[in-house]
Amino acid sequence: MNNVIFIIGVSGCGKSTIGKMLSKNLNIPFFDGDDFHPESNVLKMSSGQALNDNDRQGWLETLNTLAKNQIVNNSCIIVCSALKQKYRDILSRDIHKETKWVHLVGSFEQIFKRVNARPNHFMPTKLLKSQFDTLEQPKDALQIDISLSPINIIKTINKELMTTSQFGLFGLGVMGKSLCRNLANNGFKISMFNRHVEGVEEDVAKNFKAQYSELSQAEAFDDISAFVNSLQQPRRIMLMVNAGKTIDYVIEDLLPHLSENDILIDGGNSNYTKTKERCDYLKTKHIHFIGTGVSGGEEGALKGPSIMPSGDQEAYNNVKVFLETISAKDNNGLPCCTYVGPEGSGHFIKMVHNGVEYVEMQLLAEVSTILKILGQNPDEIANTLDSWKSTASSYLLEITTAIFQKKEGDNWLVNKILDKAGNKGTGNWTTIASAQLGVPSTLIASALFSRYVSFYKEERVQLHDNFKTIITSEMNITTNDVLEAYQFARIINHYQGFKLIAEASNKFAWNLNLSEIARIWTNGCIIRSTLMEDLVEVFKHTSNMLTNKALIEQVNQYKPAVKKVVSQCILNDLTTPALSEAIQFLNGITTTYASANVIQAQRDYFGAHTYQRLDDQSGKSYHTNWN
Repeated sequence: MNNVIFIIGVSGCGKSTIGKMLSKNLNIPFFDGDDFHPESNVLKMSSGQALNDNDRQGWLETLNTLAKNQIVNNSCIIVCSALKQKYRDILSRDIHKETKWVHLVGSFEQIFKRVNARPNHFMPTKLLKSQFDTLEQPKDALQIDISLSPINIIKTINKELMTTSQFGLFGLGVMGKSLCRNLANNGFKISMFNRHVEGVEEDVAKNFKAQYSELSQAEAFDDISAFVNSLQQPRRIMLMVNAGKTIDYVIEDLLPHLSENDILIDGGNSNYTKTKERCDYLKTKHIHFIGTGVSGGEEGALKGPSIMPSGDQEAYNNVKVFLETISAKDNNGLPCCTYVGPEGSGHFIKMVHNGVEYVEMQLLAEVSTILKILGQNPDEIANTLDSWKSTASSYLLEITTAIFQKKEGDNWLVNKILDKAGNKGTGNWTTIASAQLGVPSTLIASALFSRYVSFYKEERVQLHDNFKTIITSEMNITTNDVLEAYQFARIINHYQGFKLIAEASNKFAWNLNLSEIARIWTNGCIIRSTLMEDLVEVFKHTSNMLTNKALIEQVNQYKPAVKKVVSQCILNDLTTPALSEAIQFLNGITTTYASANVIQAQRDYFGAHTYQRLDDQSGKSYHTNWN
């Protein structure tokens, strides 16, 4: 991949000298940014006036165009001051991943002497102070002390910038391997690490590199020190290891080898509360930590996942070119990756994503079971589900259709699978977070507990015999009824998921953007769907999707069908916990006067917990002697 190397710093730091030497060393073109100033800028500086941002805008855009044109055929070197971050943003516009920065650093006194000794330069020395005042230290540049000799500066650049990797990935499980290939396929030079365990995990990284041609330029390691030292500073290391204590162990293993402003990215399914703790801890070590949700499974990680980073925004800006490049793209070509918010908010919304995913999977399992009771074999169920794509398209609908089509010999594979559903804890965390925040995410809890019920296989068989549960096919419903019930429950599921995110955002002052979260979930992730695409626009106008006119109409349209389907399932001993909970929840959330008055009276009776009265709007608490 061709690159543009910007050598930056205040006037007099030696940019042109170093740029020309490096150009000769690497045999690539050299351009001095000063040569591209319009005449008006030259005259202004010659008269002793400092350029303002408006003066620089066109000049910076010209250099950006120069860089883009040059790297089509070859790498190049461009030297310019680029003192502010927004200047550097313009210079690297549309070529972030091809851009490398070298910052030549010296004291005011050092450079003052150099400028005074330099003949025929159009900028007077008195403007040097204004440059130092303007300078915003770049966090993503190779910092080189100008006290070094020019030859040693060139050696440092060659060693630290030209041969080192841009990005490191720690942990080569299924997701880690796919992300490595994704990064390499997008032209990034990467380093890969996997632990060495004698007789268990040996030469994992080296063997993985040898397996795929796109990894030919990647570096493979099983030694932590060598891995860390192979990376450009500030180092960017993505951790793809098991959530929990393993993350903490890895952080402690890495810390002795890291430097100030290095960045760790946790791409696993970590608990959001632990992510906040790790952010705070690493801040004391001057290391940045970015908690990042990644959704899409093995294929998504390879071809483009949905990515949900959070933490220090300045640190995110230093890694966003990598994450946004490898992410999926939405219908407008924008990356399905965005800075979510502070602390552990990225892992929080990934947790909620997984909770919504639990429900979507449970709903498809339930409707498939209903279709089976209606007499459809797996091929027919697949055909029915496939026919729903025009109105209920989603990734999970697509894969469920494919599952019912899969055969082993003459028999359908789905019928041979043991009916015990596993889980990795995120549904549990979502349910706990809902309870802690006081948010009624009842569908997520229902889907989670349905998995728990499924795990009691032997007891289910025993109790079936005890209670003579008989499921009949005499259900007075159509496949369209089932579709509309499914659509109804999906709307309620998404309402509950986004409600949980909104409440957490308020509670923790995260200021989360629901529309943007929906947008990055429109592609790459497991819960991508046409409904999610609709919600992008919905959440631009409201944080409560059940106040949207179109969704209100849909819920009212589908409600008769879900009532009919659920009642028929109950009458025929067919369990549909998620479908049932969807209608129960809507009935509850739309009840103007609930049965909670009785509960509050009970609490006051046995515990003197008091109550408020409808006929007193002051908020005063009352207690009654009920005996």
